[in-house]
Amino acid sequence: MLQSYFDTDNNGHKHKSFELPGAKPHYNPDRPGQVEHIFLDLNLDISNQSYNGTCTIQLKPVRNGIDRLTLDAVSLNIHSVQVDATSTTYDYDGQQLQVHLAEPTQTGQSIKIAIAYSVAKPQRGIYFIAPDKHYPKKPVQVWTQGEDEDSRFWFPCFDYPGQLATSEIRVRVPKPYIAISNGRLIHTEENGDDKIFHWLQEQVHPSYLMTLAVGDFAEIQDEWNGKPVTYYVEKGREEDARRSMGKTPRMVEFFSQQYGYPYAFPKYAQVCVDDFIFGGMENTSTTLLTDRCLLDERAAIDNRLTESLVAHELAHQWFGDLVVIKHWSHAWIKEGMASYSEVMWTEQEYGVEDAAYYRLLEARNYLAEDSSRYRRPIVTHVYREAIELYDRHLYEKGSCVYHMIRAELGEELFWRAIQTFVQDNAHNTVETVDLLRAIEKVTGRNLLFLFDQYVYRGGHPEFKVAYTWDGDSKLAKVTVNQTQNDLFDLKIPIAFGYAQGDVGAHSYAPLQKTFTVRVNEKEQSFYFPLAEKPQFISFDASNNYLKTVSLEYSIPELKAQLQFDPDSISRIYAAEALGKKGGLEALNALAEALKSDRFWGVKVEVAKQLAQIKLDQAFEALVVGLNDEHPLVRRAVVEALGNIKTYASYKALKPIVEDGDRSYYVEAAAARAIGSIAAAKLEEKPKEEKVLKLLRSILENKAGWNEVVRSGAIAGLSQMKTSAEALDLILEYTRLGVPQALRLAAIRALGAISTGQSAANLDRILERLTELSHESFFLTQVSVVTALGQMETPKAIAILQTLATQSLDGRVQRIAEEAVSKVQSSAGSDQAVKQLRDEIDQLKKQNQTLMSRLESLEAKAAN
Repeated sequence: MLQSYFDTDNNGHKHKSFELPGAKPHYNPDRPGQVEHIFLDLNLDISNQSYNGTCTIQLKPVRNGIDRLTLDAVSLNIHSVQVDATSTTYDYDGQQLQVHLAEPTQTGQSIKIAIAYSVAKPQRGIYFIAPDKHYPKKPVQVWTQGEDEDSRFWFPCFDYPGQLATSEIRVRVPKPYIAISNGRLIHTEENGDDKIFHWLQEQVHPSYLMTLAVGDFAEIQDEWNGKPVTYYVEKGREEDARRSMGKTPRMVEFFSQQYGYPYAFPKYAQVCVDDFIFGGMENTSTTLLTDRCLLDERAAIDNRLTESLVAHELAHQWFGDLVVIKHWSHAWIKEGMASYSEVMWTEQEYGVEDAAYYRLLEARNYLAEDSSRYRRPIVTHVYREAIELYDRHLYEKGSCVYHMIRAELGEELFWRAIQTFVQDNAHNTVETVDLLRAIEKVTGRNLLFLFDQYVYRGGHPEFKVAYTWDGDSKLAKVTVNQTQNDLFDLKIPIAFGYAQGDVGAHSYAPLQKTFTVRVNEKEQSFYFPLAEKPQFISFDASNNYLKTVSLEYSIPELKAQLQFDPDSISRIYAAEALGKKGGLEALNALAEALKSDRFWGVKVEVAKQLAQIKLDQAFEALVVGLNDEHPLVRRAVVEALGNIKTYASYKALKPIVEDGDRSYYVEAAAARAIGSIAAAKLEEKPKEEKVLKLLRSILENKAGWNEVVRSGAIAGLSQMKTSAEALDLILEYTRLGVPQALRLAAIRALGAISTGQSAANLDRILERLTELSHESFFLTQVSVVTALGQMETPKAIAILQTLATQSLDGRVQRIAEEAVSKVQSSAGSDQAVKQLRDEIDQLKKQNQTLMSRLESLEAKAAN
């Protein structure tokens, strides 16, 4: 499962506790027996958003004498229960169904429990999508979502991942709708105005991976090794389907080879559904995806999120569906590998540098959560609801752990270990220790030291690295400090580099001499004899370890590393260090890299660092990048120009807003940036009414794919925090009937714009957010919480507390509680504090002007 296709920021305080009040240890329940088969026979009444039918569970008891069975069943209408075709008594409290057995169980003798039930207007587990007066073009669809423990909301079951069974779904739906489920379609039958679809899943899987999707879909056929690979989308979007999912057969081949196990199921279907609450869900052989992942031709220019999403969910067919976690606390095994499979596919399709940069972005996502939200072990069984575990520790940190295992073992042994793990545990359940055992079985290596540091406890190493050269002794000294509390014990490669070849033409082939040192103390100094002074130093050469690193080198070494280091991530670290150094020499080095570095990812990072250097010359360095051929570089440059907030940057970005860009995202970034510049306190600045007119024009004329461009305009308006007219525009787009993606962006924007509004307008925002908080749609609730969490008034707390206690979704409850803490912290930002901030900003701006002149004079004097 991928949590979100479009992420929102995490908020909170450094290293707050993951365990909120009410958290407790969770274990799988005692197992009364082995579920052998689940058969759902259902009749859907789509127009009334209800259904009825029978759930039949075949159970093989593991011990004698059991006289009652407890099943998970939430908010179902139970009509009758039979055991082996004989009616029996039961107790039902709306949460669990206790079935009384007339005859106690006998080992080896299977029993069949048949539960007749119905559901009307369900809130979770199964979702009915239909047009209404606000959204008359919305398709009619029905789809399910089981992970983590929501299958119990749509059928009675033993709802935990350690219980595996074959399954079967027979469902009656009105024509012309089709029904897609797990496994293979064994029978279809027409019955008047209805059609019956009968699906059979012959390989065992847990209840949370059972699925049903119903709609009037277009069906696009593909295949891999004779097995159907099918894409289901809303009619009219067939080309988008092929553009978005057409690489799936090649991915199936790639993962079959990498994991050492051919795709195990009879077909692979991907169904794109409306209003999906996640990015995707890897139901066995039938993945559900958000329809927002479907790309039009222009969106495909610079959107690899869809390709990564498709790879992620497909990888789960091995890690999660073929090899199943025994308990939620070990979900990193599947989610970490699915996330790492995004890296693997990026490497396969786009090359090593793109994959390394992808890993860096994954690491940063985890690091942001660790620093701003909470720190936790990857493996923990203490929580309130299992869904809380589905965070950046599980996904991105888990991915980084897999890469560290790969680096530790080497290419051949890593893949042999992964393949053995899959082969030994196919169609079975696993825990983290099973991965360690597979590694030791194949390689003889005991990697518990790595797991103890990165999996079973929270955190990561935080390094400060300094370097000096002793020319008399020809010794390089590297001093490494670990600044975090819990020390790590790692073997780190340090490389010393020398440029070779035609440096001016950038056709050099750097020579590196590498040493490996054990870093295990608070502060250590290492000495390396070298024939001559190195030009640059790479700490953790190849950058395989998850870490933060601050390079405390002099500018010449950093410039050389940015120019010559063959590893793109090392060049990025050098760019970050130069950005912190500041000054004209550092700026010029970054400006050259923006023009000439061979990898687009380095250019993206260089643009960010140029915006951090508070010199007027940063504008001239950045504006060149507006013509870069790579849209992600142009986007980064646009964002950087927005961050330096000058009238010159506004004039450079205004044509993009007016005339557009080949990339939706570049255009959206420019819209946001001009709003930010208009809101800045500048001596010379664009007139607010002109910027408002531009942004209003975008909202009126630039509707399009996933509302990316218009959402950029909303984000631009949200920066104009003192503008009542900007607020009026945003409020207008929070109403029902506005396309969902744009509406959600507008709801979130209410939080950003609130911090500069008048008291009366603040009350309008709170009133609107209160109204919106009553909507039950998950994404609306998340957007409301995001908005409230950005506010600086105690009045936001009451709304958040209501959501924290009344929302049916554990994720909303948690982020609402976290937002309460953030608002309580920021509510002290009264007017006096804001005035002080403004005065400091003005002093910084004056200082920037003086420093820019001084740097220019010194540069001229040097020449």
